[in-house]
Amino acid sequence: MSGNGAPHHIARSETVQISNPYLLGFTKRTFDILLSLAMLPFAIPAAVICWTLVMLTMGAPAIFTQQRVGLNGKTFRMYKFRSIRRTSDTKNGTSHSHADITPVGRLLRMFRLDELPQIYNILRGEMSWVGPRPEVPYYVGLFSQKNPDFHLRHKALPGITGLAQVRNPNATPNDNLEKMQHDLEYIRKASLLQDLKILLQTALVIVNK
Repeated sequence: MSGNGAPHHIARSETVQISNPYLLGFTKRTFDILLSLAMLPFAIPAAVICWTLVMLTMGAPAIFTQQRVGLNGKTFRMYKFRSIRRTSDTKNGTSHSHADITPVGRLLRMFRLDELPQIYNILRGEMSWVGPRPEVPYYVGLFSQKNPDFHLRHKALPGITGLAQVRNPNATPNDNLEKMQHDLEYIRKASLLQDLKILLQTALVIVNK
């Protein structure tokens, strides 16, 4: 806090190169589609098991949908397997205690299985395998007030995983401004090789949990 009691604003980040042709180019989109199709034979049986476990322990709906902010600030409906009790939903869609997560939900989150339905978002062109994680509008508004560069995260398709997730896998929404620096670094340096590296690191994070 400053001397007059007003909160300090986070310093603006360095200028980000937004003209990275890979981010919205043919190569990344083709990679996303081909990887999604290749994953379907494994993802569909896993999704059926996840759906059954959620239905048996939490009841319908097994799929949780939520508005998120995507490319160029456009909102879209993101899909996940439900991992928290239905009574735990709040106005911003993300605030809940650790106790609200069910045992099955904790298992799904541990292995990122709750994110499986987002393959549908990828095939629809709303998400990518790698990119900044999409935030709910509430947090976008909150953190945009603290750092005017927060909107630069939306210059790339949001991802199921990203550089911020492999560098700080235990981050919370309160760490969004710190994660933003990793997201902007990804936007500057994004390439097919970088995406492959992040996917491999994501797998290692999951295995080592």
